Amino acid sequence: MPKADSSLNMLIVAAVLALGIGYYVPQTFSQKPADTGKAEGPKAAARTAWAASAPGRVEPLGGEIRISAQVPGRITEVLVAVNDKVAAGDLLLRFADEELVARVHAARAEVAVRKRDRDNEGVGKAAQDRRTAEDNFANAERQLALAREELDRALKLRRSGTAADVDKARDVVAKAGEQLEQTRGGLRRATANGAPAQTRLEAALAAGRAELSLADAALERTRIRAPSDGTILQLYARVGETAAPSPENPLVVVGDVTSLRVRAEFEERDIGKVRIGQAAVVRSDAFPGKDFEGNVSALARALGPSRLSQRGGPRRPTDIDVLEVIIDLTGQPPLLPGMRVDVFLRAALPQPPAAAAANLIGRS
Repeated sequence: MPKADSSLNMLIVAAVLALGIGYYVPQTFSQKPADTGKAEGPKAAARTAWAASAPGRVEPLGGEIRISAQVPGRITEVLVAVNDKVAAGDLLLRFADEELVARVHAARAEVAVRKRDRDNEGVGKAAQDRRTAEDNFANAERQLALAREELDRALKLRRSGTAADVDKARDVVAKAGEQLEQTRGGLRRATANGAPAQTRLEAALAAGRAELSLADAALERTRIRAPSDGTILQLYARVGETAAPSPENPLVVVGDVTSLRVRAEFEERDIGKVRIGQAAVVRSDAFPGKDFEGNVSALARALGPSRLSQRGGPRRPTDIDVLEVIIDLTGQPPLLPGMRVDVFLRAALPQPPAAAAANLIGRS
């Protein structure tokens, strides 16, 4: 009998311990982290109250720009490396383009012949004004293409260690783009209602110039250029590889890391606790004990599937929609794009009675 009583007592003690662990452990892990501040008093208590929390991901200002191939082809040149700073329009990659270059030269020669034939045909003043506008626009297109080629040469020279005035080449490209827009406006005015119809030779020249524009556009698609100023965050392209257009397989990822932000995903139950301008604290496992300040700058207008926990295949009935919230980080935190972080939104400080009364009077 004593042995049976002892076994029964041990079972009872084990059951009590299991119940205690089952209660206290979830409570401990479900609690939100306390503020690291040392202040005391009612105001400090208000500051340490979290309105809501959510997982997030660090990204550059404006987000990451994932650049894929526009046409299939073999990569022949890679002019950048990870962490390189680039400006809008800079050449990043180049595909094999021998056939397209030959097509451009052939179209250019054909345009020159047709232009000579057209110039030998006499027309009235209105038609001559239109010809001048067409020639100015065609010349501006050619100048922009040549300016881009010069910029590409300058970038290659700098990449190889040779001195090159890249900034000047960029300015030339910018001015050529402005000139093209001006001549486009002049051509639009010259071909407005009331302009005389084109002659056969004028139409042949216009068709030839259209072929040249198509050849230039096809050649330009073999160049991967930076869409905006930023830094090369990731580079997947290698010389000799064959690339194909695929949004899922980018060749280059570019972002502006002069400022960082966090894209957080809040559950539906916390939507009412989030507002523009709300103070936020961002924490990362890579920097234990450090808080990074920020403010809510944008809210999505609709719920959507989570991007942080995306799974392959169709959505499941248990998948939860979330609200994307953008938090702009203050200063230059040591966080890196792509880091997973936790976001905590500070609760609003309670208004003093006098301020609340003033707000009510103002609204009335």
